[in-house]
Amino acid sequence: MRVRALPDKRTAKFTVLERMNVRSVRPGLLDRLHDDDPGLAAELLQDPAVRRRNRIALDWDGSWRLDTGGTDHLDAEAIDVSVRFAARIPVRPVRLIAEGCGLSRAEAERLITEGKLVSAVRLSDRLSGDFTFTLKR
Repeated sequence: MRVRALPDKRTAKFTVLERMNVRSVRPGLLDRLHDDDPGLAAELLQDPAVRRRNRIALDWDGSWRLDTGGTDHLDAEAIDVSVRFAARIPVRPVRLIAEGCGLSRAEAERLITEGKLVSAVRLSDRLSGDFTFTLKR
């Protein structure tokens, strides 16, 4: 079975199920497949097995931002920030933090080295789940 994804009003087909009797597909899933449900396409594109099977690489550039709520907090001794993802979008936290706080990436990495930017996760690694960090001045 194939489903259509609708990025930028273009259509692409990708394989979801192969060599399967249609009666063995859950009725709810089958209905969504027949309806070309865009929500289903988005869900399936999150599945690494589907992406690998179809040789799909997702481009997440420009898909995220860190809203720091202005500059009023910059005078504080420390800022605690929780980052929540609406979708599992892979990002390097150091890049997100640098852009959101108006820092260069090198400056953000220097703050990590100096212990002024800390987190329970490795901020230089790619991450697609929620995390928190503290920025100390």
